[in-house]
Amino acid sequence: MIPFTKTHACGNDFLIITEKDAAGYDKAELAQRLCERNTSIGADGIEFFEWTGDFSGRIRLYNADGSIAEISGNGTRCVAAWMAEELNSQVGDELSIETDAGVRICTIDGFRESEDDAPTTLVTTDMDVPEFEETTVELSDGTVIEGVFVSMGNPHFVILLDSIDSPPDAPQFMIGDRVWQEIGEEICFHPDFPEQTNVEFVRTLRTRSDAPNQVALRIYERGVGPTSSSGTGTSATATAMIAIYGASSPLDVAAPGGIQTVEWAGPGERLYLTGPATLIARGEAW
Repeated sequence: MIPFTKTHACGNDFLIITEKDAAGYDKAELAQRLCERNTSIGADGIEFFEWTGDFSGRIRLYNADGSIAEISGNGTRCVAAWMAEELNSQVGDELSIETDAGVRICTIDGFRESEDDAPTTLVTTDMDVPEFEETTVELSDGTVIEGVFVSMGNPHFVILLDSIDSPPDAPQFMIGDRVWQEIGEEICFHPDFPEQTNVEFVRTLRTRSDAPNQVALRIYERGVGPTSSSGTGTSATATAMIAIYGASSPLDVAAPGGIQTVEWAGPGERLYLTGPATLIARGEAW
């Protein structure tokens, strides 16, 4: 039997399993099996964890399809919430988490109960310095999509679907007559991205001082498909919106699973992502 903790950050759900408990298992096969929603526990991925110090750990993320991802912002935050409970952490504590994209420092901002009384931790994560460039992708039907390629330690292609002045009844998350899920899948597997890419579709929601400070997005996640939220996707979206499209910081980014807030002073600076993480359940799996 394999002990696990199930967590979610804005609906983006993960299993946390220690490296000790996973010893001897094929992790890719384990991720595919345990993340299956109809016949097993169900999750977007598994964070395999190992303590490296009193307040530090190392994680490796396997997506639901068994592939390895460099990092998940939400997954890292979920691990921080799990560590905070294990350590009986206090507000202000800093936890160091090493990922395949580098070390991320997570600061515990607060604790609360969720609507279903599950323990929820508010965490701010130092997401490092994003890299970005404007680029285009040509779809199979000849449509050219303008976007911003952003690296948060993992790859993202961010597409702004409207301008600040577009009417509120503009088509939602579509390009022409194609829905975002279809386009997201094609771009994810596009030859321009030999290691595949995450894809974000963004619309502005409101303005402050003529600059958008709240946006909505939909996410096609590499190795998973459509997801309710993404921490690195939220960070990449904020990077593109602030650096290219004139948004202001802090920027609220609303995904179907909830709102996260990004603070970023601009190119060359470190980006900070704040959001909740909830512990759902503990159990054992075959």
